[in-house]
Parts: sequence; structure tokens; C-alpha cells
Amino acid sequence: MTSTRWRAFAAAATTVVLWASAFVSIRSAGADYSPGALALGRLLAGALVLGLICVLRREGVPPRGAWPGIAISGLLWFGLYMVVLNWGEQKVDAGTAALVVNVGPLVMALLAGRLLEEGLPPRLLAGMGVSFAGAAVVGLSMSGEGSASVLGVLLCLLAAVSYAGGVVAQKPALRYASALQVTTWGCVIGAVACLPFTGVLVHEAAQAPLSATLNMVYLGIFPTALAFTTWAYALARTTAGKMGATTYAVPALVVLMSWLLLDEVPGLLTMLGGALCLAGVAVSRSKSRTPAREDRAGVTDAAAAAQSAEVADVTPGQPPASRES
Repeated sequence: MTSTRWRAFAAAATTVVLWASAFVSIRSAGADYSPGALALGRLLAGALVLGLICVLRREGVPPRGAWPGIAISGLLWFGLYMVVLNWGEQKVDAGTAALVVNVGPLVMALLAGRLLEEGLPPRLLAGMGVSFAGAAVVGLSMSGEGSASVLGVLLCLLAAVSYAGGVVAQKPALRYASALQVTTWGCVIGAVACLPFTGVLVHEAAQAPLSATLNMVYLGIFPTALAFTTWAYALARTTAGKMGATTYAVPALVVLMSWLLLDEVPGLLTMLGGALCLAGVAVSRSKSRTPAREDRAGVTDAAAAAQSAEVADVTPGQPPASRES
């Protein structure tokens, strides 16, 4: 594996671990902060840290071509996703929230296949069906606690869809701006969208215990400022579908962290639903017997074949014609 791939892998692994810890921190801080206030506090902390880093690194304003993707990802992923995820985690345990939200990578792969032309193989569609069945089982397993639990699962599903849409919108922006720029300004846009919760945040911060506030600050610095930047770094170097698949390590880590820190473990039926979600991923990621698409982002088998044909057309002793990289 090349050094670039190692760095991308390390960045993705960092994101997965920190995002897993976020589910636990959200569950803990959510006892004292309402969903909107927690999202705003997290985004303000993240934007402050990212802004300072941008100043130190002298990162300027992103180019015009990056702004559509930054704006959409900021509203969907940094804004809507964080609010509905916080709300959903007040209705279900952290492990269940992570399992349901991780339907998002399949939605992401579907959107990326259509909008980013990353491909949409039949195995991906089959895997999506299995994973959505798993999400339904998770919802049924929680329905015994009343409508609030069903609402929590639906909120987590909304978080999954908004997360997927935000990532697909972010991918093109990374062609024009750095990972740090895209993350910083997406975080700022998300914070601006959550400003209506300012009064609630001030009121709850005055009454919340220090541990809850520290959890909120932790969410802003690590699962937001750091993890979203490492995510963008890795996303710029691979496809959205493949990046989405890496996040399926999150549920296992969340269940472990919830057991160790919150004494919460999803029930057996909930775990069965999570297993179906992961089985769907296995189907969607399995290799077909036909030649697969190239792993590198934006490079297809057709492009590789064209390059091979171009090389074959060069006569001995004659330099190849220049081509755009």
C-alpha cells in the first residue's frame, strides 16, 4: 500500500473511532442539553477550532466552485443531521442509533452512483434492500416501548439520509478546496443554520453540569473538527461509496463503548437488525465475476482501457502523445 493510501486509511480510521465516541457523548450530554442547543454548541466549538487552524495555516476562502457543495453539506450534514441525531438519541440507546444511522452509507452509495457516476451495480441494490430490512427490524424491536421509540428510529433514519446527501454534495467540493476549507466552512454554515437555538443553549448551559458541557465541547473538537477533516481528507482520495462502507465499523465500536461507559447494550432483536444491516453491506461490497471498477476515485475501467489503448498505439521509438492528467 502506498504512503498516500496509508494516510487515507489512517484518516478514515481516525474518523470511525471518533464518530463512534460521538454517539456515546451525545447520549450523555443529551440528558442536560436539548437537541438543537447541543448541535449549536458542538458546531460553535468545532468552528472556533477549525477557524483558528485555518488562520494558522493561512487557508483562505474556498474558490467559487466549491461553495455549492459546501453549502449543501453544511445545511444537511452539519446542520440537520446533528439536530435530528441528537433528538433521535434521546429516544433510543446509542448503539441502536448508530446501527440505524449506518443505513446512510447505502443511501450514500446509491446517490453517488447516480449523481457522481461512481456506478450502481445490482449487488449494491440488493445489499440496500437487506440493510433497510435490518433497519425495519431495529424499529420493531424498539416499538414495545411506545411511539417515542418508533419516533427515535425514524429520526435516526432521517439523520442517515441527510448524512448521505451531505457527503455526496461534499465530494465535488473537494475538487476545488482543501479538506480543511471544506470542513471549516461547512461547520460554519451548520452553526449559522442552528443559531435559532442560541437562547436555549445559553439557558441550558447555565444549568447544565460541567460534565455535560465538557461532553459538548469534546463533540465539537474531536468528532467534529478533527473527524470531519480526516473524513474529507480520505474522501478526496477515494469514492463516496467506499468511504461510506468504512463507517460500518462504527456500530460495533458504539455498542462496546455504550456497554463500558453507559451500561447500555441493545437487545437481541435490535442486534439481529444490526446484523442484517451489516449483511446488506457484505452483499453490496462483494465482488462480482466481471471486472470491477477501478478503486481510485473518479477512474473507471473504461478510462483505464482507453489509456492502455493509447499506449498500444504508440509506435516503437516514437514518444507518446501528451494527454491531460
